[in-house]
Amino acid sequence: MQKHNFSAGPSILPSSVLEKASQSIINFNGLDLSLIEISHRSTDFVEVMETARSLALEHLGLQDKGYQSLFLHGGASMEFLRVAYNLLDKKAAYLNTGAWSTKAIKEAKLFGELVEVASSKDKNFNYIPTGYTVPDDADYFHCTSNNTIFGTQMQSFPKISMPLVCDMSSDIFSRQLDFSQFDLLYAGAQKNMGPAGTTLIVVKEEILGKVSRSVPSILDYKVHIGKESMFNTPAVFPVYVSMLTLQWLKDLGGIAEIEKRNNAKATLIYSEIDINPLFEGFVAKEKDRSKMNVTFTIKDSSLQETFDAMWKEAGISGLDGHRDVGGYRASMYNALPLASVEVLVEVMSELERNA
Repeated sequence: MQKHNFSAGPSILPSSVLEKASQSIINFNGLDLSLIEISHRSTDFVEVMETARSLALEHLGLQDKGYQSLFLHGGASMEFLRVAYNLLDKKAAYLNTGAWSTKAIKEAKLFGELVEVASSKDKNFNYIPTGYTVPDDADYFHCTSNNTIFGTQMQSFPKISMPLVCDMSSDIFSRQLDFSQFDLLYAGAQKNMGPAGTTLIVVKEEILGKVSRSVPSILDYKVHIGKESMFNTPAVFPVYVSMLTLQWLKDLGGIAEIEKRNNAKATLIYSEIDINPLFEGFVAKEKDRSKMNVTFTIKDSSLQETFDAMWKEAGISGLDGHRDVGGYRASMYNALPLASVEVLVEVMSELERNA
């Protein structure tokens, strides 16, 4: 039976990408060697890295605009630290919209004064705050575009005078934005790009080198840029799979095309949640709903066991909600087909019909 993978991450990847990636483990580029046993300095892998970095900038429309792209280790959690190390000299401003921004705030406090401009913690992060003011003397403003645990997503970003930094780990390449409004963005690969093990960082070079502290080489964006993302041995397989996924996205029609597909998936499942009396969405306001992570609950707990058995029987995987929210979470990243969402919606409708 086909599995419908709604996992929040590591998440679903295109089948064509998985097939090609699996071949590379046995024989990469006809070398009769595995991708994971060749030198990262070899011409074959250097080309992979260069292509991945170039495709990232191309998709974001940031080529020849003063930006550099990097594939580094440590996940978004490392960037919580690395961003502050490179940019926070005196004061930084953070918007707190969930668990990951809370962790980013914790790391940034190690380097200077931190202003939490707004938070949605008062309602268990089920909305995106508005009407806040970012201090003019902040070194940068940090936000998280999409919140995987709680199912909220920023639809717009503040116009500010200082660098805008964004954690886009769970919605990178999923929708069209003016990416030039961001001075630094980062994203762990394991949602819309590849397997866990590498992180994409896209940074405008002119914002770097302005802190008064000395930055260790491994944490210095300028060092990684100078070494073309090869300062130390990169995670060759995750970078390769990320390159394949970015190429898959390009062949599909780019972000414009994938956004249409993502909108269709989100419309389908939210429509069912709104009309089905058995279910209720976690996010209070429609404008704050994530199109990547749909969080919802079943109102009558006595039906939970039946519903769980039904969606598992239908071949659905990864639907359980995060422990901080409960209920259910349908993560619908780029590679998830509309057909999988249709299966879930049919199970929800069937439960109503039989209740």
